[in-house]
Amino acid sequence: GRADLVELISYRLTSPGIGKECGLTFGTTRNVLQGFFMAPYVTSQAVMGAIFCARAFEKLGYEVLPKYDDLRSDIIQVVKLHNADEVISFCQGVQAAAPVDSYVKPVPWAMPGYEDEVIMAAGAFVQGSSIELSADAPIRPPYNVYFQGGLTFDHSKMGTLKAIQAIKKLNNK
Repeated sequence: GRADLVELISYRLTSPGIGKECGLTFGTTRNVLQGFFMAPYVTSQAVMGAIFCARAFEKLGYEVLPKYDDLRSDIIQVVKLHNADEVISFCQGVQAAAPVDSYVKPVPWAMPGYEDEVIMAAGAFVQGSSIELSADAPIRPPYNVYFQGGLTFDHSKMGTLKAIQAIKKLNNK
């Protein structure tokens, strides 16, 4: 970039008014800039994963929002399941595709601040990260589960397929 613009940016990325030579960054500058560089790609992967999830569940006869070909404004995909057991199976399938704690089986629980029990699946590298693949839902009608994130399309695809596999196993008992 232009030297004058880099200098102006340095005043914002460090201590205001000191500039890049003296400002305190705790060694985070590289990570922040890498995040800015990677964000469009990672976001596109999460959107593609949501589209894949929507289409797969539509083809299985489930209602989804948004539909696979709708204009999207975020990375969240809603899948309307038939009952609480399907919600639990969906979340357990997503968890089984996780890079961290894939062996864990999430269960509904009375989370503070919620009227109904809630189930959350997120085997993420960063706890609470919304961009890493996760699924969560309140255990109540209309049994909407919220599938979101995915650092890579392949991971979102695997989460979707594992969720489908878990629901099919449940329904074939």
